[in-house]
Amino acid sequence: MLNWKTVLAFADNGNPAPEHTVTKTDAEWREQLNAEQYHVTRKHGTERPFSSEMCHLFEPGQYACVCCDTLLFDAAEKFDSGTGWPSFAQPVADNAIAYQVDRSHGMTRVETTCNTCGAHLGHVFPDGPAPSGLRYCMNAVALRKVKA
Repeated sequence: MLNWKTVLAFADNGNPAPEHTVTKTDAEWREQLNAEQYHVTRKHGTERPFSSEMCHLFEPGQYACVCCDTLLFDAAEKFDSGTGWPSFAQPVADNAIAYQVDRSHGMTRVETTCNTCGAHLGHVFPDGPAPSGLRYCMNAVALRKVKA
């Protein structure tokens, strides 16, 4: 199980190796994604808080990267953080997510990206539920719900 110390170590010293990688040209990403998905995942944007019904859906299933279909989160790890973005306590695998220090907007955070294709997903914070204490605050447009 990942914890904040491990996440910071990945962000500072390098990420776990992905199972495989997906690379596409900017034109290919633009063709595959809608404008909001492209802005968030490829340009490190953020969707408006509370703009997605995904925040309130807690059905069984999994969530995959909208860009490459890599499984990222299980609905069993999803919780209502009240932040306006879907939140998860753990990814499905230690090497599903990559971590980078993000010093934008006058603060220091840990950015999360898909470790397979590099899509910006959101950020992880050390204020989540036990036992991990992590809150993966994700952009809903970066995720695709996979039925149980």
